[in-house]
Amino acid sequence: MGKRDFYEVLGVAKGASKEDIKKAYRKLAMQYHPDRNPNDPDAEAKFKESSEAAQILLDDQKRAQYDQFGHAGLGGGGGGGGGFDGFQGFGDFGDIFGDIFGDILGGGRGGGGRGRGRSAGGKRASHGEDLQIGLKISFEESAFGCEKVVSLMRSVECNTCHGSGAKPGSGPTTCMTCNGHGEVRRQQGFFSIATTCPKCRGSGQSISDPCGDCYGQGRKKKKVELSVKVPAGIDTGQRLKLSGEGDQGLGGGSSGDLYVLIEVDAHEIFEREEFDVTCTVPISFSQAALGADMEVPTLSGKVSLKVPPGTQSGKKMRLKNKGIAKLGGYGFGDQILNIHVETPTKLSSEERDLFKKLAELGSQSNPMARGFFEKVKIFFQ
Repeated sequence: MGKRDFYEVLGVAKGASKEDIKKAYRKLAMQYHPDRNPNDPDAEAKFKESSEAAQILLDDQKRAQYDQFGHAGLGGGGGGGGGFDGFQGFGDFGDIFGDIFGDILGGGRGGGGRGRGRSAGGKRASHGEDLQIGLKISFEESAFGCEKVVSLMRSVECNTCHGSGAKPGSGPTTCMTCNGHGEVRRQQGFFSIATTCPKCRGSGQSISDPCGDCYGQGRKKKKVELSVKVPAGIDTGQRLKLSGEGDQGLGGGSSGDLYVLIEVDAHEIFEREEFDVTCTVPISFSQAALGADMEVPTLSGKVSLKVPPGTQSGKKMRLKNKGIAKLGGYGFGDQILNIHVETPTKLSSEERDLFKKLAELGSQSNPMARGFFEKVKIFFQ
């Protein structure tokens, strides 16, 4: 069976840009890569086919030959002499293949300084692990910000072997499994894949006489205390990042980061709605009917509130700038008061007589109820 059209293989138009070709190839390569489809010859064939197509179409000279003469113009009907020949030296194809290769192995190419490199002494450097701890703060602390001290265990360089992992007076030797490269290669179908050396765990060195304090790890756990500045306006579930405060790296590698996960305690009176604070204010029948001057709590202290006569239960009143500080220092939210007219549960005989008198005057003093029942009468006529 003849080869399929390379544009058809990748699912792109003949005039597709290099960026479109890269995107199409990346999708297919991630789908059919042999590491993701072990012992699947069909997936391996599709991976090889799409790789060959991308190799040709990302090379300007070979693409021009293919567009003019088809497979016959490539000399042997494939990628540069009889089929797919890897990605070394193929510019755009090599770059995109390297990125995909890194993604499949979980690493990537470069890693923003978090991968492995070589220290001045030849030992492979590795970035320290990131850490996360929880921090519980009060409602008020979340509103106005605070400074807290947290304790945690993190890995630091062993002060006995100074990070080498070897017993003082001795030293590490080159790992015989990977010959100091820190990685080993294995053949997966037609492609060679590099993985971290299982013997030295990527360090490239072997320790025959390990340090007695860190057991050859080069690091050991130590309890540390750190000061954390919590910004005003932070809420439950948000994280603070302390750069370089995670586990220390190995072989001169950079330290990881520390993430502080915030949990805000519930408040007895207040609740939070974004940057606004809400609370329920109970008032009596008489205060609702006649109006009242009263004091209500806020996060910054008590303030005076004027309840107008005839206030209904469920009315909301707003106190400007009495809420939570907005992250970044852009003002404050408001405090919203939910007015609740409280029905008395126990009445004295005198109170009962007064309510009976009020009930007799209800048609005049309760316009909402009067209007409602007048509509009901009309509805049932």
